[in-house]
Amino acid sequence: MTDASSAPARTGWAVAALSLGTLLNPLNSSMIAVALVPLQRDFQVSVTTVTWVITSFYLASAAGQPLMGRFADRFGPRRLFLFGMLVVVLACALTPFSGSFAAVCAGRVALAIGTATAFPSAIAMLRTIAAHSSAGTPRLLGRIQIANTSGAAVGPVLGGALVTFLGWQAIFWVNVPLAVLAFVGVRFFAPRDAARERVPLRRVVAESDVPGILLFIATLTALLIFLLDLRPEPLWWLLPVVPIAGALFVWRELRTSHPFLDLRLLGANHRLLMVYLCFAVFNTVYYSAFFGLPQYLQEHSGYSAGVTGLLMFPLAAVTIAVTPLAARAIEGVGLRPTLLAGASALIVGAVLLGVAAATTAPWVVLLITAALGVPYCVVSIGMNQALYSAARPQDAGVAAGIFQTSRYVGAIVATTVLGLLFSTGTTPASWLPAVGVASALAVVHLCLLVFVRRRTQPGGAPGSAAEAAPS
Repeated sequence: MTDASSAPARTGWAVAALSLGTLLNPLNSSMIAVALVPLQRDFQVSVTTVTWVITSFYLASAAGQPLMGRFADRFGPRRLFLFGMLVVVLACALTPFSGSFAAVCAGRVALAIGTATAFPSAIAMLRTIAAHSSAGTPRLLGRIQIANTSGAAVGPVLGGALVTFLGWQAIFWVNVPLAVLAFVGVRFFAPRDAARERVPLRRVVAESDVPGILLFIATLTALLIFLLDLRPEPLWWLLPVVPIAGALFVWRELRTSHPFLDLRLLGANHRLLMVYLCFAVFNTVYYSAFFGLPQYLQEHSGYSAGVTGLLMFPLAAVTIAVTPLAARAIEGVGLRPTLLAGASALIVGAVLLGVAAATTAPWVVLLITAALGVPYCVVSIGMNQALYSAARPQDAGVAAGIFQTSRYVGAIVATTVLGLLFSTGTTPASWLPAVGVASALAVVHLCLLVFVRRRTQPGGAPGSAAEAAPS
């Protein structure tokens, strides 16, 4: 930063660019929800097959986030962020010209890897940015959290408009100008990375734990293929692959000095482990509604992608309006009470989804999506604060990466459950079991928050933003 007068402006632009890059991943995780039916029709694939356009994105994100967190610590968060935005531009400029469904999934994988660089890099850069400005780290973190939370909420609305007027290809093209803006903002306004040791490529590959990443992906992929192919004939040979690959993954991560997922870090920090568990369960509930409701509205009720996006608009509006209030509530009454209120609202929202089995009148859907907006923003920003207070500063990049992985594990579980339940048709008969699963998990989420022990970070007062509810 060159002088005191320019520091606040540079900080503002840097955080805005980081926030823009950060929202790309959740935005693309939700925009696709209204494009599933058009993709299914264009490429003539089944309901279970089309879910791979979601699952491939989440598998790549789940594997990519912890790795990108490690790369941010190794090569510098600013450098990694800029590289990620270039990957996004290339992937989203080329994927719309794909001639096959497999190529679209490959484009989604590249998009996931590019966007996976943003959140760990942003979290790792915050302390440096805050040191050059008068704004505290929690306030800057709040701005990024609002962008991260709002990105997923506005996805169906933006995706619906793009698919209606420009086709499913537009949900890729829209990322190009956004990634360019994020690149330019960080390039010119974010502080440069501190000098780092130059390491040979061979050492980088060795420390990236490629075997661990492959075992992680193999475990999840084998499980997903087995579950999604239960009908008409299960692939029984895959069933033993899952525990074997999973056991090998755990063995590898505990033995290597540079694990892909630091299981020892999780074992030593129970608070952080509970943050990840609560966040995974929450996202299973949320993405069950996020992907299930648009698909149900289009398949069962005959709504177009554009109308479906508009019916999801209250979710985005409520999220944007309530997120700043949730941040103030955390500062005022504490993190734990705020999270418990959000978890209770999640149960209400999940149960309300059942009303759609009786009627999908527009006003009913608008009410349901508005009700879902409250727990989404409250729990999301609360869990981000819990992560920040539970993780050690030196683990910020890796911890943020694993946090995002827990989001994607929840989303993968949700899409798998929906793929199984909707395989015989998207009807009220298949919708009600999906609602039942979501409601039960919402209760589990609240119980996890209620029964975990209350602790505070060293130096954090009870009831403050430093208080991590899950422990």
